Amino acid sequence: MELFLLEHKKLWRKRSTKISVMLCFIYIVVFGSILSYQWFTFGSSDNHTSAFGNHFDGYSMIRNRQAYSRSFGGELTDETLQEIINDYQKIEAADIEQASDITDWQTIDNYLSLLWPELKDTDIYKIIISYVDSEKVTGLYERRQQAIESFLENNGQTGQEKDYLLRINESVKTPFHYEWSQGWATLLGDVIPDLGSVLALFLSIVLSSLFAGEWRNNTSALVLTTRHGWKTVACAKILTGFAFALELYLLLSAGNIVSQLLFLGVTGWNMPIQIVKLTAIAPMNMLQAEIYEYVFLLLGIIGFTGIVMLISSAVKNNVSALLLSLAVIYTPLIITKYLPYEIQKMLDLIPLVGNSADIFRTNTFHIFGAYIWSPYLLITVPVLIGLTCLPFTVSCWAKRQKA
Repeated sequence: MELFLLEHKKLWRKRSTKISVMLCFIYIVVFGSILSYQWFTFGSSDNHTSAFGNHFDGYSMIRNRQAYSRSFGGELTDETLQEIINDYQKIEAADIEQASDITDWQTIDNYLSLLWPELKDTDIYKIIISYVDSEKVTGLYERRQQAIESFLENNGQTGQEKDYLLRINESVKTPFHYEWSQGWATLLGDVIPDLGSVLALFLSIVLSSLFAGEWRNNTSALVLTTRHGWKTVACAKILTGFAFALELYLLLSAGNIVSQLLFLGVTGWNMPIQIVKLTAIAPMNMLQAEIYEYVFLLLGIIGFTGIVMLISSAVKNNVSALLLSLAVIYTPLIITKYLPYEIQKMLDLIPLVGNSADIFRTNTFHIFGAYIWSPYLLITVPVLIGLTCLPFTVSCWAKRQKA
């Protein structure tokens, strides 16, 4: 414990660690969360050419949008959908800016485009919710089921795979509870999923020198003379690496959650994620999806930390360790779109490469003749990869020390 505390203190004393944590907090919590809610994502619109042209009134606008959506009774039925459409068209006729600012038009317009494409007039450039005849918008849940089946067929997911995914979808309860959804859509579709690639950058900067730094500082020889020995020191460094990763995760998660509670509150936590994406098959509400995404992020960080420490123990140069660590995550992100689909899915199993937003999708893995929905593997395999790296980390560093 004493050795761990010394290593932990040494890591936090580094200027690079302090600067990295500060920049990471500013980027993720201040810009990605607080200012996003208050200004350039949910502020009332002004200059449509830039999100930064919005007014600095996100808090009040969010409250107005939440109150407006609650006026429709909280249950999404054909009648509710028709009422929302009629009300939007009435508001738009009086004030198009207010219709854009206060209604949940993006969500409803997506529903209409997906489920009632025959009602879309190709000669009109306005959004479909602006002109559609609401009386023709019927059969919401029947059309949703048809849309899911058609999507699976078009995606080549047939036979056993289709049956497997439809069985998951059977647990989704209808009618859906409905409230303003754009806040949750942004949180679950952008804010949390984007954290992984940003955290990977700063974890690489800080932890890539954890072992390799001993060679740069010419302190490796001292390790051989310590009463603890190289193996004990290696374990202390590994614990230090995981402790730092956990501390950074808790700092950023706490900042995001506090700002989320301040701006969004808890309103809409029990909405199904299908309100955000109708064809999602996961029987989850918004709170369950958020918990999943934060757990996904935590386990991905543990896995990535294990990989970075292995690289750091295997090379003697800080810069090489940093570049190799960054390559682990950013190379797949860069080249994945040029690779076959099956290889893309395999690369998603690398820690922090996959996307927690897969809970909105129907991706699967075919293993030993059985289909497994991707979110199950994306949350387990990355952490196992990181933990598998630990004995090799100790072994690699031992060989370097003895050399």
